[in-house]
Amino acid sequence: MSEKLAEITPTAVAASESSPQSAPETPSRGQILLCRVQTAVLIWAVFLAGWNDGTLGPLIPKIQEVYHLGYLVVALLFVFQSLGSITGAMMTITLTPKIGFGKVHCPCFQVVGYSLQAAALPYPVFAFASVLNGIGVSILDAQANGYVASIARNPEARMGYTQAAYGAGIFAAPLVSTQFAQQHHWSFHYLVSLGITLSNILLLTLVFHAKPQNECLAQLGQTGVSAGSSRRSHMRQMFSLSAVHLMALFLFVNVGVGVTNSGWTVTYMQNVRGGGASAGYIAAGFAGGVVLGRIALIPLNKLIGESRIVYIYGLVAIGLQLVVWLVPSLIGGAVAIAFGGLVSGPTYPLALNRAAKLFPPWLLTATMSWLAAMATVGGAIIPFIAGAISSRAGIKSIQPVIVAGRALMLFLWMIIPKHLEPPREDIDSTEK
Repeated sequence: MSEKLAEITPTAVAASESSPQSAPETPSRGQILLCRVQTAVLIWAVFLAGWNDGTLGPLIPKIQEVYHLGYLVVALLFVFQSLGSITGAMMTITLTPKIGFGKVHCPCFQVVGYSLQAAALPYPVFAFASVLNGIGVSILDAQANGYVASIARNPEARMGYTQAAYGAGIFAAPLVSTQFAQQHHWSFHYLVSLGITLSNILLLTLVFHAKPQNECLAQLGQTGVSAGSSRRSHMRQMFSLSAVHLMALFLFVNVGVGVTNSGWTVTYMQNVRGGGASAGYIAAGFAGGVVLGRIALIPLNKLIGESRIVYIYGLVAIGLQLVVWLVPSLIGGAVAIAFGGLVSGPTYPLALNRAAKLFPPWLLTATMSWLAAMATVGGAIIPFIAGAISSRAGIKSIQPVIVAGRALMLFLWMIIPKHLEPPREDIDSTEK
């Protein structure tokens, strides 16, 4: 019975807290260069995930106009993407141990999804394409985050840069989609998305050659990790950990609030603060703050501590959101939204850094996949709920939803454990 406890032991946990895999003491120049190339390619992949999530906000008014939709029906696009994200997470958890990292991460689903959306086909087809994009983004994001978290040298900074790329995608996408939203061929924005996807396929294939993760890391001089002595699947091992569910709920709310802020803020500023079509750039300001925060605030995170700084960022973000809600100023609201992005940006990579230290290394990719999926689901469900509330109470109701979400995040961060305990059933098994 003791073999079950071997899945997650204090020794394994300590190893995972120090580094996911063993790094060489003196890496060669070639290994250092290859590590940088691999990281850069994965950063570009995560940029695509951010681009996908940042696209919709400025296009919502145009989609409503073209398809004659209300807030509730157009908000279903967020829900369909979340269904794709859950499907993609399950595919990642199931397929990665069987066929390997290199054969799973190819973003082919987006090729079909973006092609359908670029054609501006009837709304049911357009919505179905969101499912395909959700599957592809979920798989790609999880594989990239899991790999970056497994790199032994300076993983915290690498994760910060990787998640900054996600923010860069959210920043860049509204700048482009705002322009397309004012054109007759608005759906051609998705041709740009298709081009980014094709470049990702090419680079991922050239750099990783469809190899398993351990083989790719071995090229960096890192030794592989044991899969544990349990016969249970990675999925069962992962879901037996309560910390996984708490972290997933935290990221669910975190991303949901962020997407609500960037996705519905354009409509809010247009209808409540009198902004015109150029209000789409406010969403880009939020995303720009996210990018800057994830890079510029890395020294502050280390100085104060990655755990404590999340509380500070959360309180400041709530204060800035109250400015957007209560101060009747278009410019003031736009500035507050941008600074809100600045202080909320580091939260996601800080949470992933804690996850990389908290969970066993052989469960890291599966865990990252599930966390990314739940984050994406939050990025769909919470904006949908906000849209449903807005359809009844008006678009002004968006702001209290965001404030409540940020307050909930502070509570969840407080109860997420800092150290991993063995699952209850494993302890009971050893006692027998």
